[in-house]
Amino acid sequence: MLIYKIFRRAEWDDLVARGETLGAPVDISDGYIHFSTAQQVMETAARHFTQESNLVIVAVRADDLGPELKWEPSRGGALFPHLYRPLRLSDVTWDKALPLGASGHIFPEGLI
Repeated sequence: MLIYKIFRRAEWDDLVARGETLGAPVDISDGYIHFSTAQQVMETAARHFTQESNLVIVAVRADDLGPELKWEPSRGGALFPHLYRPLRLSDVTWDKALPLGASGHIFPEGLI
């Protein structure tokens, strides 16, 4: 199963340069890296990145993250994947631009 993380371009560039990240400021503050499933990622983008256009969405295989990936209740009690270790560039299956269109973010074809 693939799970997804939305990065601002500067955060993604930092991950590429360093090889790993503790995530965005909200991830660092919460103590884990927030991910979303394919069913959750559109709402995540709409809630937390409403008018942001220079974004990158990355896909990660949940099974490859090991026991540090926990499924925990969040919005409305839904289970969200949270990673309790740095995300490594080697964990990323693919990355794609997530542009902002006239009616919201334009997700890669086949994701949703």
